[in-house]
Amino acid sequence: MVPVTDADRASESRPISNRPHADQYSDRVCAPEETFARIASLLPAFGISRLARLTGLDNIGIPVWNAVSPNAKSIVINQGKGITDIDAKVSAAMEALERAVACNPSAPVVHTTRRALLDKGERALTLPGLVAAGEADLGDDEATAWLTGVDLLDQQNTFIPFHAALLDRTLERCRFWQSSDGLASGNTEDEAILHGLLERIERDAETLWRLLPLAARLRTGIDADLFDDPIINDLTRRIAAAGLTFRLFDMTSDIGIPCLTAVIADAGILVAREPHYHDVTVGHGAHPDPRRAAIRAITEAAQSRLTHISGARDDVFPETFTRRLPRETQQLFEAAPSARRPCARISGGGANALLVHVLEALRGAGIATIVAVPLLDAPLPFSVIKIFAPELENPDGARKRRFGARALSRALEIA
Repeated sequence: MVPVTDADRASESRPISNRPHADQYSDRVCAPEETFARIASLLPAFGISRLARLTGLDNIGIPVWNAVSPNAKSIVINQGKGITDIDAKVSAAMEALERAVACNPSAPVVHTTRRALLDKGERALTLPGLVAAGEADLGDDEATAWLTGVDLLDQQNTFIPFHAALLDRTLERCRFWQSSDGLASGNTEDEAILHGLLERIERDAETLWRLLPLAARLRTGIDADLFDDPIINDLTRRIAAAGLTFRLFDMTSDIGIPCLTAVIADAGILVAREPHYHDVTVGHGAHPDPRRAAIRAITEAAQSRLTHISGARDDVFPETFTRRLPRETQQLFEAAPSARRPCARISGGGANALLVHVLEALRGAGIATIVAVPLLDAPLPFSVIKIFAPELENPDGARKRRFGARALSRALEIA
């Protein structure tokens, strides 16, 4: 069993929600306690040595945990957040598992050329939008390793370059940009697919939102009180009680799946003369139910605070603590939340029903290709999936091509 340490046993705060109430905010097939019982014995085999509760290092009280993978080929510190301790604990453990799998996928690999696959009637994508900066595009006659996935929109088998799914940062000159974007785990394959899809939709929406002029972004501010939701109300109460301020923005794109952004800072952020980058933290969330999207955004912003406070995560560098905060980020707190009500929540349904809803939304927006690639071969009590959606925009990264067609079209509209 992986040892669990508590960074703040002496100052545990009142939980945000009891378990029965929290279950109303989950689309998982089982309670997090059951998920943890399934995966706990597997954690050491995947290099995960420790789980720790970080919540008490901050004074907000929103649950945040981390999972430590000392010899990881990706990042060593993985984090999870939630509306209860067990949610955050399981979230951290599952993130560590999915990254460990992506560092060394066990799914079968085919070594061949794209042309040979096409000659056999197969579909194979070269993913030029994910090629790393300084690397050449993959040629049709160039032999490489491929993984097999399924296009969720037409159910056709589709081959994806192995190195586009790999997350092994010890590999020098990887042909493709290595990112966890679209990487997700779940109790079932459908769960993992749903959450990978939502992450891709969220990242696409964020990229398009950030292209808007500041004044237009400020107009997307919404009033969290209008959700009239007990969990959201408790989150915002905790933020205010800690002497902080926050803003919530609706960055939902033409896809129509609610995508929200939360920013948190000290109450005096607007009059701060030389704020640092870490003085504001940002969180994003996407979900068919806008309440859930808001909760994800707010808890992720709280998690980001603890990333800086703990100082442990290995992708946070010393310059993070000395960088000046961009003026436009500081100005986000000038937003006056609008009185428009958030979009209506969808009715009921677990992961399967939500997945159908999300895929229909993507179809309706003209998205033609969504490939889900399983990264595990042997059956395990969890699934890990990498989602590839070439038409959706990607977050910042060391890629050969920064923007795709959707971002370029948005830029032309603005111009």
